[in-house]
Amino acid sequence: MSKVPDVALNNGVTMPQLGFGVWQVPDDEAESAVATALDAGYRSIDTAALYANEEGTGRALAASGLPREELFVTTKLWNSDQGYDSALRAFDTSLGKLKLDYVDLYLIHWPQPRRDAYTETWRALERIAADGRARAIGVSNFQPAHLRRLVDGSPTVPAVNQIELHPQLAQSELRAVHAELGIATEAWSPLGQGKGLLESQVVARVAERHGRTPAQVVLRWHLQLGNVVIPKSVTPSRIRENIDVFDFALAPEDLAELAALDDGTRLGPDPDAFG
Repeated sequence: MSKVPDVALNNGVTMPQLGFGVWQVPDDEAESAVATALDAGYRSIDTAALYANEEGTGRALAASGLPREELFVTTKLWNSDQGYDSALRAFDTSLGKLKLDYVDLYLIHWPQPRRDAYTETWRALERIAADGRARAIGVSNFQPAHLRRLVDGSPTVPAVNQIELHPQLAQSELRAVHAELGIATEAWSPLGQGKGLLESQVVARVAERHGRTPAQVVLRWHLQLGNVVIPKSVTPSRIRENIDVFDFALAPEDLAELAALDDGTRLGPDPDAFG
């Protein structure tokens, strides 16, 4: 059994608070990486059409022998497939590559505000959910204005907004909007990218106090903030290390030190301009 606690989404579905991401994992490596993650106790797997590894992910899920109801599978609609009919077709393609009858969470990957198709795309996701082929639907990289437009024009509030979030980009304003609307916050690149954050003297100091690695301290910071996190690695030892974060807690002074790292550093694209 997994030791990861669940987070309740706004439609009653629960998802593990810590999952395994496969961004930038080639398809021929995804099967072994996901298999290692499942063996280590992960039950939530996050992929996307863009990642081009849904097939490898699906092979690992099938080979695991785990009951489908114990798994939580997320995938995402890519920008070029936004629009009602094209989103429905893209979802069918993803489901076929994963070799699943349904996914647990389906997300619009980016809002693409200049294209202005995300409200129409959201109607397609509502249809997918109504048909029982996605247990929950949500978005990724949406800003407050994008979220409020969806909520104002639809009876369905996104269950999740998956955003870039780490101690250097804590997204306090956006997380407050999520709390107001009942949207779960999910962090991509929860450890930052590269070694910058994990080599911070602040993170190293907190890690030393707890006898933990810098990555474990940052993941614990996310969990105590209430974020859902999906760290990625293809190194078996790190995959196991990243889930070993449920037997210690950061003190208020630790959280305050890590909060001081927030300088607005964005490693990925600006959601208001991308696409």
